[in-house]
Amino acid sequence: MTHRQHRPRSLVMRALQGAVETLRSGGLVAFPTETVYGLGADAENSTAVARIFATKGRPADHPLIVHIANPDQIPHWARDIPPEAWRLARRYWPGPLTLILHRTCRVPDIVTGCQDTVGLRVPDHPLALALLEAFGGGIAAPSANRFGRVSPTTAAHVREELGDDIDLILDGGPCRVGIESTILDLSGHQPRLLRPGTITLAEIETVLQKPIAQPGNDAPRAPGMLRAHYAPRTPLCLVPTANLEAEARWHLEQGQRIAILSMTATPLPEACLRQGMPAHPGGWARELYARLHALDVQCFDCILIEDPPSSADWQAVRDRLERAASAQGGPFRTPEDR
Repeated sequence: MTHRQHRPRSLVMRALQGAVETLRSGGLVAFPTETVYGLGADAENSTAVARIFATKGRPADHPLIVHIANPDQIPHWARDIPPEAWRLARRYWPGPLTLILHRTCRVPDIVTGCQDTVGLRVPDHPLALALLEAFGGGIAAPSANRFGRVSPTTAAHVREELGDDIDLILDGGPCRVGIESTILDLSGHQPRLLRPGTITLAEIETVLQKPIAQPGNDAPRAPGMLRAHYAPRTPLCLVPTANLEAEARWHLEQGQRIAILSMTATPLPEACLRQGMPAHPGGWARELYARLHALDVQCFDCILIEDPPSSADWQAVRDRLERAASAQGGPFRTPEDR
């Protein structure tokens, strides 16, 4: 079952009612957020949440994010809430920011990977918010794809990846942000960035008026922290601009079909498929996963991606690209070094 935002209100309400009934009966609902599509279950139903892990093939020690309708629901899920959490919630919720806080006893162990912390966020998508309001509780939801693969940014991506393994899909159109939320740990003495996103480190430091630490060995486990993640099935290589033409020619000489995502006018052989990418990080983030999904079904032997800038505003994009490339064999090597 799907729903698109332009359909009549009666159909929207019917789709939402079906989604709520599915969640309350222990089923799985894929739903849109501004970041990526989530695979949701009632966060207080351990049996339903276990289905998420089984469907995705997700390791049991990888915690899930609990999506809530508004900041007033934080105390139901979290305790010892620091002032920074309320400040950030007022500034960025609804929005692509997940806060890690000490959990209450209401949160099942399976949601947190048996940790003492829980990730919370209020998504900035009208259909997601309507679902959360109608459901009345928290929805535990990772991205709606097989574990380690490219996250879905359309309902079609969810159907292609998970098919009939889930009970219902709410179709809210393409996700406008396109990559996963920023994750900030507020469970310790100093705020720590666990996963970069489109809400940047600098923006958070400005709001809190204090420095943000990088994750240490004692940081809580959080989604998207594996070295290899977000990978298409097609081998992917992240290539510096100066090496892009030579790398393309090397793959063509091996008889390979290659696709290239680039944002500069670097000369490239005509035999490869070249797709231009936006010159700003927000555009890159919005288009990246959709481009990878589209290329993944076209039977290319390799996808080459031009290395984006290393400046702070590109941190989230670089994080996703480097993890995707790591899943395919590690950092770039020139043909001479292979």
